[in-house]
Amino acid sequence: MAPVTLSAARKSYGDVNVLHGIDVEIADGEFIVLVGPSGCGKSTLLRMIAGLETITSGEIAIGDRVVNDLEPKDRDIAMVFQNYALYPHMTVATNMGFSLEHRGASKSEIAERVKWAADILDLSHLLDRYPRQLSGGQRQRVAMGRAIVRNPQVFLFDEPLSNLDAKLRVVMRGEIKGLHQRLGVTTVYVTHDQIEAMTMADRIVVMNAGRVEQIGAPLELYDRPANLFVAGFIGSPAMNIIGGSIGPEGFLAAGVTLPLSEGVAAAGQASYGIRPEHLMLDPAGLEARVLLIEPTGSETQVTMTLGEHTIIGVFRERIGVAPGQTIRIQPDLSSIHLFDAQGQRIN
Repeated sequence: MAPVTLSAARKSYGDVNVLHGIDVEIADGEFIVLVGPSGCGKSTLLRMIAGLETITSGEIAIGDRVVNDLEPKDRDIAMVFQNYALYPHMTVATNMGFSLEHRGASKSEIAERVKWAADILDLSHLLDRYPRQLSGGQRQRVAMGRAIVRNPQVFLFDEPLSNLDAKLRVVMRGEIKGLHQRLGVTTVYVTHDQIEAMTMADRIVVMNAGRVEQIGAPLELYDRPANLFVAGFIGSPAMNIIGGSIGPEGFLAAGVTLPLSEGVAAAGQASYGIRPEHLMLDPAGLEARVLLIEPTGSETQVTMTLGEHTIIGVFRERIGVAPGQTIRIQPDLSSIHLFDAQGQRIN
């Protein structure tokens, strides 16, 4: 186990800059998730930590060693890929023990480590099978087992659940988090799925266009996004963002004046953010016209127009209205997010 430090890490391909000076400190034993839209640079950053991509400038340290120029095999890391990368002609046991065999470990040591990993991952009854005989979830466990038998200082996961169906993703999410809690190995996990990030991470690194937008604990990012990008990316459904201006009588938007909490000073052009679950049904609230109702059982998701803006509300109540009818809603004044004209948080 070891901390990982990225200092002004940059990556360029010729004249194209992909990463623009990344600074992240990952504590020993921490579970960090790199999240962001496709093309934001998160997988490139992970591959730079692994040594599969060279660093253009800056510094990457694992423990007390700067690893910029070290080969992947010398960095004491283990990586789990999106496509599992299992050898089809090898059994589960041979796949899991291959890296140890490659390093010259004895047969008894390999057998002991493979058994230990198989017991943890519930693979003991599958050790003689081949990858083609396994389900997607079982293959993912084998890929994880191959990583943990090496007892590395750092685990690196590159979108490991993206090939699984939705139900199995939930199960494997819990298994990976449980594995981390049991082993305590520093883990860097890449995903584009912010639900995965929220449920698994100790801290989340939100990336956009090769830059870090915000680093923080999941609920910190949810409760106090630093800017419009983080506000719109973290949370599902996404936060409602309404453009307008802050005036003395409230937030002035096209076709509607939205309430503000006391003490908010007039500040001109701004954006008003409210999460769908922070809208409440209120007979004295603002009138909204219903466009679409989506009951999910425990909640009801309603798409509606408020003034000239389309927003989403998520309510615990079961709402007996049809598209075209109106409801009255009120935002929770303690949960309003305000952003300036540059998209930075101001409250």
